[in-house]
Amino acid sequence: MNTYENTKRLYYIDSHMQRFEGKVLDCIEKENSYLIVLDQTAFFPEGGGQSADKGEFKINSSSAIIEVIDVQDKDDIIYHTVTNPMEIGTIVTGCIDFDARFIAMQHHSGEHIVSGLVHSNFGYDNVGFHMGSDAVTMDFNGILTEDDIRKIEYLANEAVYKNVPMIETYPSKEELKKLDYRSKKELTGQVRIVSIPDSVDREGNISDSYYDVCACCAPHVYRTGEIGIIKLISFMKYKGGTRVSMLCGYEALEDY
Repeated sequence: MNTYENTKRLYYIDSHMQRFEGKVLDCIEKENSYLIVLDQTAFFPEGGGQSADKGEFKINSSSAIIEVIDVQDKDDIIYHTVTNPMEIGTIVTGCIDFDARFIAMQHHSGEHIVSGLVHSNFGYDNVGFHMGSDAVTMDFNGILTEDDIRKIEYLANEAVYKNVPMIETYPSKEELKKLDYRSKKELTGQVRIVSIPDSVDREGNISDSYYDVCACCAPHVYRTGEIGIIKLISFMKYKGGTRVSMLCGYEALEDY
């Protein structure tokens, strides 16, 4: 029975954190690998449609470097999969593969904008979201035409140009009941809400309208300008609705 507390999630403190120090609380052998539990981590575990971070641990007391090949979350404990055992109590410096993380954040933040716009303009829900190696796919429970797709693409890039902040909040149960937000599943415990305002003035005052308000567990860019290009590259009928494929940021630039 684990006696340590839930892992402190540093990616919620700063989604752009690339290095951090952590203490090894447990090392669990599993087949040909080991699951490492730290007291705190900036590695994001797979979840919410976003893949797990990869990177490495540098053991502070030696020159050893251990690759982190997967990260998973179970019962609020984050398990880092490595190929070598580590002693409990070891202090490590975790190093995130931030290039991959940033590309993932560009796509995930772009998905929030597109899904929010589809919902507000056409009333459709995002019922499926996958960030694959080729492109992001979003499944909506309604039919979108080519004109609809181009309208959403234009408005999504307008949101990028406005460079508004991605706002994270943790509303109480009472506040959550009054909040109109998107979510693909029933939620329990503390809910994290990511909001994208329509505009922010020079004094930092946020508008009353939003591109999106959605429950989400993943790290995002600081501001929408970091997303770069949002390109809807294809769409097709799928299970009575529409599947839309998208590229954002660096991957959209590379594609075009």
